[in-house]
Amino acid sequence: MEALAVLAAGAALLLGLCALLYSYFAAGPRCRNAVSLRGKTVLITGGNAGIGKATAVDLARRGARVILACRNKARGESAVWDIRRESGNSEVILMILDLANLNSVRAFAENFLKSEPRLDILINNAGVFQDGQTIDGFDLDFQINHLSHFLLTHLLLDRLKHCAPSRIIIVSSSSHNHGKIDFRTIHKPAEGPWQAYKSYSNSKLANVLHARELANRLEGTNVTCYAVHPGAVRTEIGYASRWWLFRMVWFLSVFKRDCDTGAQTLIYCATEEGIESLSGQYFADCQPEVPSPQARDDHMARKLWEFSERLLGLTT
Repeated sequence: MEALAVLAAGAALLLGLCALLYSYFAAGPRCRNAVSLRGKTVLITGGNAGIGKATAVDLARRGARVILACRNKARGESAVWDIRRESGNSEVILMILDLANLNSVRAFAENFLKSEPRLDILINNAGVFQDGQTIDGFDLDFQINHLSHFLLTHLLLDRLKHCAPSRIIIVSSSSHNHGKIDFRTIHKPAEGPWQAYKSYSNSKLANVLHARELANRLEGTNVTCYAVHPGAVRTEIGYASRWWLFRMVWFLSVFKRDCDTGAQTLIYCATEEGIESLSGQYFADCQPEVPSPQARDDHMARKLWEFSERLLGLTT
């Protein structure tokens, strides 16, 4: 009997620990507003899966015209049909965009501006956690997570200003806390899982700094921007990385948020009224949160902006 009591106590303790971990990592607030987006156009990169798709469903339900910018045509088309069915909104459109190719970003922006008269909400959501090099010679994480989105935002900014009030959402991560901006190496391809994690963290720090400097440059335009941490979410990001790295921590997925929960802060920053004065800030759990000290460095934010422009040939 005593052994059974000990086992029962141990099981209760384990269940309590699991509940605590779940509430800390997986639970999260929901965006409760009922703001309509009828007549608005939303562009979401990587909207065919994960939190991008969950965000697209919600915004389509609000009546928005939703453009999914995706690399894979077959997966994108499948997502379009899913989102149309779930939202009851037929104005969900696929456009092809490969963020690992800067020429694709430029061609996408040109096609978008020719075919879409409005852009009210831009959500820079697509991301990777993987070592490697892009066709342009840059680190894969740095280009896809930051540099290509920086270029896309630059190319579409006039349309956003024309449709103001408008918003830009930049999906970052709490991993920015471990990031570092070293202009000698941040854009150079990484090899190996540890270097990939460092590159990912660096790119997520770049996301927060991008939002900070962008807000300063947009002051007075009625275009606002927000960096967002969605929480630890069960998504496909990183699946292409070395299998053993993710098998080592597979059990942690139990304590991660589902995509619908992870999308809530993106939806909040895209729709919540009255947060315009918080432009440039970092949001988590549907509220502003203080990011790491390096993410609040205005001098570094400005230097990163100028560095990104030089890499993209946007300055003479």
